[in-house]
Amino acid sequence: MKDDAMSLNSSPHQMQGRYRIGAVAKLAGLPVATLRVWERRYSVVTPPKTDGGHRLYSDQDVLKVTLLKSLTQQGHAISTLSDLDMSSLQSLLNESRQAVQVHAARQVLPAVISLVVVGYNLASRLETQKFTLSFGHASLKVVQVFTDLQDALSSAEIPAVDDASTMLVLSQSSVLSNYADDILRLQQRLKVNKGLLIYRYASDPVIQDLKNAGLLLRREPVSDSDLSDIMQSVLFVDPSRHISQLSAKTIPARRYSDQVLQRVAAISTEVLCECPRHVAELIAQIGSFEKYSSECLNSSVNDAKLHAYLSAVSGTARALFEEALQRVAQQEGIDLSE
Repeated sequence: MKDDAMSLNSSPHQMQGRYRIGAVAKLAGLPVATLRVWERRYSVVTPPKTDGGHRLYSDQDVLKVTLLKSLTQQGHAISTLSDLDMSSLQSLLNESRQAVQVHAARQVLPAVISLVVVGYNLASRLETQKFTLSFGHASLKVVQVFTDLQDALSSAEIPAVDDASTMLVLSQSSVLSNYADDILRLQQRLKVNKGLLIYRYASDPVIQDLKNAGLLLRREPVSDSDLSDIMQSVLFVDPSRHISQLSAKTIPARRYSDQVLQRVAAISTEVLCECPRHVAELIAQIGSFEKYSSECLNSSVNDAKLHAYLSAVSGTARALFEEALQRVAQQEGIDLSE
């Protein structure tokens, strides 16, 4: 059934063709080539032509193409959608969106989120009503505030926390070389493995040490909405999948430097097989992607969750290949020391 029912309620202005194909494609977020294929194969829209042979699309055509684009993005095949009228397309899209919302509803925050905060300015920021409202029904509870990291390490007061719903949040302007070790000591004291550091200045080696320690890093400035999204991405619980088992805390730090991997990859193959070179190159590539995914910008909670997952998966794969390289090196008598 085509758009007869919809056309009965369409004004002449809506039915009047006034868009060329490039404009329709841009408005719908669809490549022009795709729209042409949809027209030719499935007759999703049939715009009239001008005397000069140009198709002119109506507002209704634009809406229909937009609905089709949204539905195909959700997994529907264009071949099954082409004969549906506008009303059916809209209903199907509403049903698909509702199904997505039901799935998202199963991904929930803990009822109470406990925060151990290092830095009074950061604590003040987290305690504002504007910030706490961004967590929806979850309740934020700041259980302890420390002036700085040394204050936290020397304090005799160790709050009792539930690791599953507790996060260590730190603010530090300049991060020094021993900061990663100090944070690990504090996390061990608190028995908390979820940590977020907001910083301004740090060298690349220090940043890498902190990431290897399993800490999530964000450089100032960080808006309240971004900070909320980052924290929620770490604390989200998804009962249907256990991605949290791949947390950065369980992933070993890099075993081999880039220099060692380059040296192994460059070993002459006249005597050895090429396995050492291939494995070393794989480790370097996976390590690069691990670093990229951990530093990739996030525009939403789902983005942050995806990047955290990709970083964890690639880190796990990298650690497995490092073990493989160790075995290859033992077999072939290759020195993997720095």
